[in-house]
Amino acid sequence: MLFFVNPQSGVPIFRQLIDQVKLHIASGLLKPGDELPSIRSLSIPLGVNPMTISKAYNLLVHDEVLVRRPGRPLVVAELDEDQLGDQRQEQLQASLLPAVNLVSQLKLKSSEAIELFASMLRETEQNDAGPNSDREE
Repeated sequence: MLFFVNPQSGVPIFRQLIDQVKLHIASGLLKPGDELPSIRSLSIPLGVNPMTISKAYNLLVHDEVLVRRPGRPLVVAELDEDQLGDQRQEQLQASLLPAVNLVSQLKLKSSEAIELFASMLRETEQNDAGPNSDREE
């Protein structure tokens, strides 16, 4: 599992870890029942105090994103489709907030920003479809 931290980002490290776990779950990289690395095994390569990782994990348990099993690693909780959808919406909203603020600062019309975003989505969908996607088999 790939976790990274940026001490210069201005975002507390425990929050960076929480956000990454939630993103991995929302994207399907982490699935229900998947085990997370132990506090010690994660703190060493990241160069982070184990208490910071413990804080992140405890908050994720409190939010019912992770499940604690005594004497065993934490695992991703079972989420129903509504909860998973909420996680995805939360991730998207957090990512779009800086763009919304930029639209305001640049004094662009909402309709222009929406059209640009829609155009970028269409382009991404076309790229994801690949050159052979409309080929009949």
